[in-house]
Amino acid sequence: MQIGCSAPTSGPLIEPDSLLRIATEAEKLGYDYVTVSDHVMIPTSIASRYPYSDSGEFPSGAAAPRLEQLTAATFIAAATSRLRIVTSVMVVPHRPAVLTAKILATLDYLSKGRLTLGIGAGWCEEEFVAIGAPPFAERGAVTDEWMMACKELWTADEPKFDGKYVQFKDVLFPPKPAQAAIPIWVGGESGPAMRRTAKYGDAWYPIGTNPQFPVDTLTRFKAASAKLRGLTQKAGRDPAVVGLAYRVSSNPEAQPKGMVNGERKLFTGGAADYAGDIRALQDVGVTAFDFGLFGPTVAATLDNMQRFRDEVVAKVR
Repeated sequence: MQIGCSAPTSGPLIEPDSLLRIATEAEKLGYDYVTVSDHVMIPTSIASRYPYSDSGEFPSGAAAPRLEQLTAATFIAAATSRLRIVTSVMVVPHRPAVLTAKILATLDYLSKGRLTLGIGAGWCEEEFVAIGAPPFAERGAVTDEWMMACKELWTADEPKFDGKYVQFKDVLFPPKPAQAAIPIWVGGESGPAMRRTAKYGDAWYPIGTNPQFPVDTLTRFKAASAKLRGLTQKAGRDPAVVGLAYRVSSNPEAQPKGMVNGERKLFTGGAADYAGDIRALQDVGVTAFDFGLFGPTVAATLDNMQRFRDEVVAKVR
């Protein structure tokens, strides 16, 4: 089992010394990985619905300073030696396919194989327009094709690809990633996200609190996992090759105990509830969990990380 926590890429904790302190302390405390999030820019006016709030509003606002995800991931990798870095998630259509493949291969090569690639198709149409990404309506097809192009570049000695959105041939692409295959965790809870996982993902990586597609109770998660197994078989793959990861955006103090249909919501309540939920989801097959443990200051964040390690992680390992 792997347990991770988030590294800041927006807000008041992104100052270089603060970011490095949080990442290096995560490694010292025995966390297996840190996550880094992805927004290139946030438009000041957003009509698109944010998937993970009941209101549909993006909670952190447009004014917060933001680091570019893959640059921040490389910065963290250079300051650590064991800690894995998980993109949580990289919005695939935001960056050109070949350039993205090179950046990711370089990050994995220089970190000696410590990258896990969490991916998503994106939710904010206004951001797509602002950065000149491919059409928002085509984001699912773009995501799938660009990831296939990345895999070709990472594995083939003489890569070539002839798709709708990207084409290349007669090229070389060394160095390859340090890992034989960079693990791909597919974020999202919708039908297309689950089909994407079934098609080529190494793991499904949901957040439980999507109001449209909730997997916030053990019953709901078991049902979704069974659906994923069926989709994976339909895609011609062995369900055993597709793992399960689970992202939690808050710490035990932030979420009072909640109920739905007479069942407690996962990862609400206190530390003992969190430990119990980890054990229960392990029984379903989840092998990686990560948590947002941020506080208002670096000191508060480090305290959250220490207490979570002592009160939750120590109880499940």
